[in-house]
Amino acid sequence: MTPSHTAAAPDADAADRSVVDRACDAALALAADRPWRDITLLEIARAGDVSFAELYAKAPSKGALLDRLSARFDRAALAADDPSAEIGDRLFEAVMARLEAMEPQRFVLIAIAQSEGPSGRFALRLAATARALLEAAGADAGGRRGALRIVAMTAVWMRVLQVWRDDEGALNRTMAEIDKRLKTLRKRLGQLGAGF
Repeated sequence: MTPSHTAAAPDADAADRSVVDRACDAALALAADRPWRDITLLEIARAGDVSFAELYAKAPSKGALLDRLSARFDRAALAADDPSAEIGDRLFEAVMARLEAMEPQRFVLIAIAQSEGPSGRFALRLAATARALLEAAGADAGGRRGALRIVAMTAVWMRVLQVWRDDEGALNRTMAEIDKRLKTLRKRLGQLGAGF
């Protein structure tokens, strides 16, 4: 590979991110005013001032944009890293970091999730988010033990989202729920030989 090809790859990746991220921002803005099911990918491209053909090549559906948004919020959880803290505390911080990243778009995200329904794109990403939260805390999510951890953390994440959806304000109820669910998670995983 020539040096010029090496230099072009990061620019191409940045351009891909820029197109899809601008479309994600436009999708959120449109969904703040209209039902998600009524918004088309073409409208999102126009609102994001991106080429529809280019967007379609990188994210060919609204579901792909939801995947990108979910990954964006997962990155916030992955960035919440205090290596000196105990795993349980790190897991709590990762969950809170993800919720805080979602908070400015709370009502739009809730409306989209309700429009998508229980089998929608956000629901399908629950396990991926659970894995990201575990990994952010330093808990291995691989192998049999990791699979048990992901299943258990997915259940915790689902319950936390339910409480967060209804907990307006300082998120006191949400934080209490996270704390309670994570303590139960650690106890049950310990009983299954998958503790951390």
